[in-house]
Amino acid sequence: MRAAGAALSLLLLPGLGRRGTATGTVTGTGTAATATKGTAAMEGTAGTAPGGSCGTGNGTGGGTTGDKGDRGDRGDTAGDTGEVSAAFVTCPNLSVATELARSLVQNRLAACVNIIPGVTSVYTWQGKLEEDSEVLLMIKTRSSRVPALSDFVRSQHPYEVPEVVALSVAQGNPPYLRWVRDSVPP
Repeated sequence: MRAAGAALSLLLLPGLGRRGTATGTVTGTGTAATATKGTAAMEGTAGTAPGGSCGTGNGTGGGTTGDKGDRGDRGDTAGDTGEVSAAFVTCPNLSVATELARSLVQNRLAACVNIIPGVTSVYTWQGKLEEDSEVLLMIKTRSSRVPALSDFVRSQHPYEVPEVVALSVAQGNPPYLRWVRDSVPP
């Protein structure tokens, strides 16, 4: 996350009663997250383009198309609102998170997945208060693909009830949002 732009801050994960702070620029950067069981978080990048984190580079990495690095296109917002979502998934460890992130990008269910390690999740599970160290995936995808992404996570995840929480992106860098749409088929 190198470029300047709007920052995502203070996220409230619905139904979990916990807050996590995720700060990152939107311009040419992407994030993805996967959560299971209660809440979990992890930071990092998977499937990054040449030159840095998701959305930076020359648009030739990972079999994706689009002009991710174009910072001159400021006015192309038609159709952006609600077409892109950021999904969050927690994983029990870095190995599971990395494998899941790679699979999501390879299967074109996500344009980019950021892996965020060192998240502490506090939740109740089967009547007991739990506290676990987890890894969070921040996943950028098309909103229309969230149900398929959720099904995929449930089929691949080791948790009995994986956390998958998706939020629609209301604003962002138009060339980046276009790259997400171009990277994930409808």
